[in-house]
Amino acid sequence: MRVSLFFFLFITHFAQSQEHAWIYFKDKPNASVYLSNPNLMLTQKAIDRRVKQEIDIVKNDVPLDPYYVELVAVSTGISIKARSKWMNAVHVLGFQTDIENLLNLSFVDKIEFANKNINNKNLSTVNKTSKIFRVNKLKSSLDYGFSENQATMLEVDKFHNAGFYGAGLEIAIIDGGFLGVDTAGAFSHLVDANLENGEILGGYDYVHNSSDFYTNTGTTHGTQVLSTIGAIIENEFVGTAPKASFYLFVTEDANYETPLEESLWVQAAEKADSLGVDILNTSLGYSEFDESKYNYSYADMNGRTTFISRGATIAAQKGMVVVNSAGNSGNDAWKYITAPADADGVVTVGSVNFNENISYFSSFGPTVDGRIKPETVAQGGGVYIVDENNTVKPSNGTSFSGPIVAGVTACLWQAYPQKTSLEIRQMLIESSKDFLAPTPQGGYGVLKIGSLLLENLSSGLNSNKPSFIVVNLPKSKTLEFVFKKNQKEPLSVEVFSAIGNQLMNTKITKENNKINYQSFKTGVYYLRYSYLSESKLLTLIVSN
Repeated sequence: MRVSLFFFLFITHFAQSQEHAWIYFKDKPNASVYLSNPNLMLTQKAIDRRVKQEIDIVKNDVPLDPYYVELVAVSTGISIKARSKWMNAVHVLGFQTDIENLLNLSFVDKIEFANKNINNKNLSTVNKTSKIFRVNKLKSSLDYGFSENQATMLEVDKFHNAGFYGAGLEIAIIDGGFLGVDTAGAFSHLVDANLENGEILGGYDYVHNSSDFYTNTGTTHGTQVLSTIGAIIENEFVGTAPKASFYLFVTEDANYETPLEESLWVQAAEKADSLGVDILNTSLGYSEFDESKYNYSYADMNGRTTFISRGATIAAQKGMVVVNSAGNSGNDAWKYITAPADADGVVTVGSVNFNENISYFSSFGPTVDGRIKPETVAQGGGVYIVDENNTVKPSNGTSFSGPIVAGVTACLWQAYPQKTSLEIRQMLIESSKDFLAPTPQGGYGVLKIGSLLLENLSSGLNSNKPSFIVVNLPKSKTLEFVFKKNQKEPLSVEVFSAIGNQLMNTKITKENNKINYQSFKTGVYYLRYSYLSESKLLTLIVSN
């Protein structure tokens, strides 16, 4: 009885405990006054420093609106603990319900609880009372459900919000079995090509020499891997690139571990290359085999010794972004990454948990010749996957942090179609938050790609130049102009052949923003856009 009473009191106290949260305001009504008179908010020395370094004085320099702060401060059950003019926010302490009631204040933009579980669990409750909160929190037409943290951690949700879901990119997954992919609802948008949300383009079971790559091979590991990239279950799960297209290759024998699997992997990679695949993902690694005589040592993890690593290096040289899981040996005697995670040019991915702490099982680098591995890390501890029965469930392993990054790569490359695979790989590395201070187990740190989107889409916002990007969708042979601000004047677009003959002259607007080049033969073409007095020439390469 005492235990029951103690448990009841504990639950009651926990339910009533206060929470930390940030309250973000929509605007700064008096910003123009301060920006016109910077001495009201900055000392002369501070202003001089700005001038010397050509740093503009902007709205985030303006103090918080005192009226907003006062209304929050007098709200029931709320105490203000800190203020930030740069963030236009106050840090408050209060009961969850009282904090959520602040959404009724017209000037409150959004609320973020320090307890992420509250943010996840209460979206539906808050949405009923505040449309504004829903828009600013989710910023997407998709509800990530269980997969929210593993997506937002890497900031791929920002790319989704901008319309980049990996469409037009092809990903080859080299793994074990893919049982259930053709029957589970989470993959129906990939199996039914008529839905135009990406598709399964093909595949092969190299272990059993069969074109039926959906058959039961004794493992559904490949199915789970694919789910982290491409699955969609409404209100429950969204992969990191659900509109990408896929090839599924089985090279892992669930019953045996032999060096043959390395060769099968390379064969599949060669096939992927011949098909023109953009991204190659594998969650496999080799160091020990059924017969110990085939085992590798850490000294072999130099990217040049193992067959599979040499193949992976070549795959990366062919123009594919090769993403490979680091391995789950961080807490055992082996400890280190396994082949082909040691390959040069491969993006090797380690694991962190929900709170971005390195997972104990995530394998260590560097390679034996001193190269930083892994290159980046993503959530693999307490990660969510979809199984062959269409069930969302938690799991662990770099097997899933790797494909999560592969999906992010597809969204990034869709937004930067002009980049090479090496440039995309470098962008991933440099966007990892510990880029300047890599560690043996965490590499360059957790991938954070949000700033890349801002760099890509903000050009021209403060000038007369148009703000847009040109997205090439080679499968449908379409160029799409994605505008990020209202266009007062249309773009004039001309297309020329390699010898200068004009093939097309059209006007592009936000409503009429696509050019189809289905009729173009294989070759090099030039696209020139003109806007007001500005013009620019782009190169278009058309292949079969």
